[in-house]
Amino acid sequence: MGERKIYIQDVTLRDGMHAIRHQYGKKRLKDLAISLDKAGVDAIEISHGDGLSGGSFNYGFGAHTDWDWLEGVAEELNHAVLTTLLLPGIGTIEDLKKAYALGVRSVRVATHCTEADVSRQHIEAAKKLGMDVGGFLMMAHMNEPIKLAEQAKLMESYGADCVYVTDSAGALMMDGVADRIKAFKNVLDSDTEVGIHCHHNLSLGVANTIVGMQHGATRLDASLAGMGAGAGNCPLEVLIAVLNRMDVKTNSDVLKLMDLADDEIRPLQERPVRVDRETLSLGYAGVYSSFLLHSERAAKKYGLNTADILQELGKRKMVGGQEDMIVDVALDMLKNR
Repeated sequence: MGERKIYIQDVTLRDGMHAIRHQYGKKRLKDLAISLDKAGVDAIEISHGDGLSGGSFNYGFGAHTDWDWLEGVAEELNHAVLTTLLLPGIGTIEDLKKAYALGVRSVRVATHCTEADVSRQHIEAAKKLGMDVGGFLMMAHMNEPIKLAEQAKLMESYGADCVYVTDSAGALMMDGVADRIKAFKNVLDSDTEVGIHCHHNLSLGVANTIVGMQHGATRLDASLAGMGAGAGNCPLEVLIAVLNRMDVKTNSDVLKLMDLADDEIRPLQERPVRVDRETLSLGYAGVYSSFLLHSERAAKKYGLNTADILQELGKRKMVGGQEDMIVDVALDMLKNR
């Protein structure tokens, strides 16, 4: 595996927000962060599902603000780095400074897979604060490997320590992951890390993460019980079990993670996080995973089929940030019936 130890970043308390409409209670979130730290994950990402300041009419309001969720967590962590997510255009440099003041020491700056240039000022600002910075290229299936790698190179040039292949739609095949990671490794400096963030909409979350690692990704994203948008993320306890079977060293304790997944996380899921007709439609149509609950709401309101709406969003190549357009698409479908 080379000399770099595998770094496990947990996204239960950020991507997992989508699965419960951003309704984690403050105490529950803090307790989960402490438990994840004890289970040995290397980084814990906390924010609204759509990043700092994501709580809005467009994306959905959280039970708390990011500041409430982040407050008092950093001092409880003994091993894990407290991290957060920022989407330029939603979160600001001011938000970044506020997060830093609350003990956040690592941030992922996320853009659509063709728009790395909008991350520049945020990556530079985070580096200036002394933070570890990841560039997060979302909807990675919508950009071919060489072009995606050019975007990764831009993020690196702004100061990113790591750049991620982010399969937000859970639409990539294993070869697609391999080709993108290889393209990254071909152009990025050897000291820039590569990360992989997979959704499970085609049931490939774990397989794709492993393939990413085998081609040089050292930062692997996962969440307890797969808690996340759509069919969820690569399930953390499963990933660690597989890595253990492969004799790949991590700091994570699989038995503690299994207990947390079943005892703490699954009971929170109002809608089971799993591959089913709707979430499979996301991966099959290549649609942003967090469109799921928005589409289910629109389907219910207008008497439509969720899977049909998702297929239509895929045809129109809709991307993250266009949540408000889902209702328009539903109305169009109603009109064309």
